[in-house]
Amino acid sequence: MSIRHTTTGRKALAAAALTAVFGLALTGCGGDGGSDEAQQGGENSAQPSAPAPAPTEDKGEQQPDTAAGENVDPNVKLAEIRGDGLIMTIHQAKRDSGGFVTVQASIRNDGTQSKNTTAWAGTETALLAKNPNSVAGATLVDKVGKKRYYILRDTENRCLCTTGIPPLLAGKTTSVFMQFPSPPNTTTEVDFTLPTFGTTSVKISG
Repeated sequence: MSIRHTTTGRKALAAAALTAVFGLALTGCGGDGGSDEAQQGGENSAQPSAPAPAPTEDKGEQQPDTAAGENVDPNVKLAEIRGDGLIMTIHQAKRDSGGFVTVQASIRNDGTQSKNTTAWAGTETALLAKNPNSVAGATLVDKVGKKRYYILRDTENRCLCTTGIPPLLAGKTTSVFMQFPSPPNTTTEVDFTLPTFGTTSVKISG
């Protein structure tokens, strides 16, 4: 399994897109009814603009975009979570000097049947429309700071994460990455969640 180096342009985009996203305060049990907006990333809030990436040439068959910030050792296992017959192994959660955290992982289908990947994109309407078959639904939660962090995206709601993921065949593994706004440097551990999987605690490096 290999994970490609991301380009300098992607890092620049991540830094710019960071201004368009924010952490939302977590509410306790029995919320006040405002949780729907929070789960949608606060779409009604004003957000600064960030540059949209240049369109890529359509070469026919769609391939997963598995670009990530650094090479990752697939033998490193920060955490392992299961869901819907799949196993997700988190290899790295690294804080970058540009102000974001990159989570890199692999998802393996240990079952005997192909698994659909569409649910991983989450339910946020605008984000889902631009990033089907992606891991755009992932979130990080800073329990100490009581904030939830959503996937970084540009002004056209294209996520900084793996996209174009085909159904995962039995016995196959796919590499994925996700980039989030960085929690404060004092936060060294967060809860990671991806739709259809459980929640796991992950240590942030860097």
